[in-house]
Amino acid sequence: MQRLLIATLLAAAFAAQADTTTAGHTYSPPEAFTASSSGTLTRFTAPEGDASVTLVDIARAKDAADAVAQAWAQAQPGFKRTLRLATPRPARNGWVDQQVFDYETSPNEKLALQAIARRASTGDGTAWVVLLLQASEATLEKRSAPIGKFFGSLRPQGYARESFAGKTAQPLTPERVEALKAFVAQGMKALDVPGVGLSFIDGGKVVWAGGLGVRELGKPEPVNADTLFMAASNTKAMTTALLARAVDAGKLRWDQPAAEAFPAFKLADPDVTQSVQIKHLVCACTGMPRQDLEWLFGNGAAPAKTTFDQLGAMKPTSKFGEVFQYSNLMVGAGGYIAAAALKPGKEVGVAYDQAMQELLFGPLGMKNTTFDYSRALRGNRAWPHGDALDGSTQRASMDLNRTIIPARPAGAVWTSPNDFSRWVLMELNKGKTPEGQPLIGEANWAERYKPQVMVGEDVYYGMGLFVDKQYGITVASHGGDMLGFHSNMIWLPEYNAGVTILTNSDAGVLLRGPLQRKLLEVLFDGRPEADERLKVAIANRKAEADKMRQLLTLPVPADAMKGLAAKYTSPELGSLRVERKAGKLRFHFAHWNSEVALRKNEDGTQSYWTIDPGIGGIELVRDDKAPQPTLVLRDAQHEYRFVATR
Repeated sequence: MQRLLIATLLAAAFAAQADTTTAGHTYSPPEAFTASSSGTLTRFTAPEGDASVTLVDIARAKDAADAVAQAWAQAQPGFKRTLRLATPRPARNGWVDQQVFDYETSPNEKLALQAIARRASTGDGTAWVVLLLQASEATLEKRSAPIGKFFGSLRPQGYARESFAGKTAQPLTPERVEALKAFVAQGMKALDVPGVGLSFIDGGKVVWAGGLGVRELGKPEPVNADTLFMAASNTKAMTTALLARAVDAGKLRWDQPAAEAFPAFKLADPDVTQSVQIKHLVCACTGMPRQDLEWLFGNGAAPAKTTFDQLGAMKPTSKFGEVFQYSNLMVGAGGYIAAAALKPGKEVGVAYDQAMQELLFGPLGMKNTTFDYSRALRGNRAWPHGDALDGSTQRASMDLNRTIIPARPAGAVWTSPNDFSRWVLMELNKGKTPEGQPLIGEANWAERYKPQVMVGEDVYYGMGLFVDKQYGITVASHGGDMLGFHSNMIWLPEYNAGVTILTNSDAGVLLRGPLQRKLLEVLFDGRPEADERLKVAIANRKAEADKMRQLLTLPVPADAMKGLAAKYTSPELGSLRVERKAGKLRFHFAHWNSEVALRKNEDGTQSYWTIDPGIGGIELVRDDKAPQPTLVLRDAQHEYRFVATR
């Protein structure tokens, strides 16, 4: 009864907040955006002024492409852009037809252009609603949460949201576990994923843990319940548990200034430094941007203090608590500060490794979980795999994956299906071990689940945890992504059930969301959507890869090689050595390397794209206007320049 009452109140709150289009479709407008309307068109503009989302009702169109053309004609007469790719999306939230149109932009524009056409099942099937996105990449990254919430909340007139509130979950019987395993196996085959580690939890117990496929392509050793995979950012939830243990011990307070607890902590902005509390290090809510390239190009053998050195040069790009911005280095600092409080006098990297083992992994019986790469790689471990340019799956190098080691509280843990499931059992047991022994005080365990910042509609980030309530129940999770390794842990606290997945291929990232959906369908007889989601995702991935092959030139033409210097350096990212050998062009950065292909951009510039398995897609633009040979590398909010040196 209480769950039903809560679900009713949530539905009423949603209805009170929702706006409607001229055709009667409901939505929640993006927070902090300014709205303006004209006829069937409503435009929402970001506070920065360089990003907008325009919603257009189209009364009659022959298909999605026609609807999008009409929408652009209304919103921006004379719009002319090369269509890069049009791809479908699965039927969802009352929309029976969804198509996404991505447009070509040149890298120097730093611009994203996209149109989304949606059609409901009502009427004669000719009415559409179109969303037009025009945004600078910097603002899009900062404002992705409110934009995503807006997109997700747009539903057809009269559509009733699916809810599992108040439902009794079906048990994960052997037959249902086999159905879930078969779903994963089917996806693995379609995606050419070599191996997957899985565990399923029901009634607070592991009902199955094991593996599908092989640890390494071309070799027979199978994945089993003790095979180690990199779990990457799943480490964040583990780090927040260490912080909770430090608070339990009276060594830290959640509201304690980080700089008070650890004087070496500082950011480039002194005022922001003083505002950051311990809980803010792991909340993704401080406005610190996703500045990952500086550690991805770094030295994996560097000391842990490198994390604090890099943070000292970083500034926030949004206000405190304003939007979700994910910062690996901030979480890295949080883990080291917890370790320093718990094991004073030790080098913080050593302190972190020891504290995690002694205070969490050991008591939980996670016997194989480790941050020691040497130990992991010489035992029962999976090897990473990525996509080659021809679309085949190939084994990938571990070099880039080592770069996270200096910031390992954010993403360097290795774990297995058996061990990973024991972590989820602890979460379901409210901070106690699977055997019921106290590990984390319940109050501080629960503190990690409290909302810190909005991520999407009825989804928020706590401390190293995503909490999703969009179906009227609580689904807690976190994922992890490094080169060739993609994983997730998912649990339903109200139902004592969950799943973990570890994969050893970049294509494995597509298994995670559909598996979560499939679990909900199996538990609650939900609408059958998971199979179609996976099928469409696989098709779109292939379409994207095919398109990229069309845009890239390999081998790189001689004239494009000629314009390159032999050596470059970036003050932030280090060295680059250009190798020309046997007609191939290879870029050697300080700690990893890749073959590159050429792309000619629409504005006449030329880019060099990394194409080695797992490393594909890093783009360096040749700046022919610079006084010295220069290559420009960007993430959404930063620019790095490699300038020729002798």
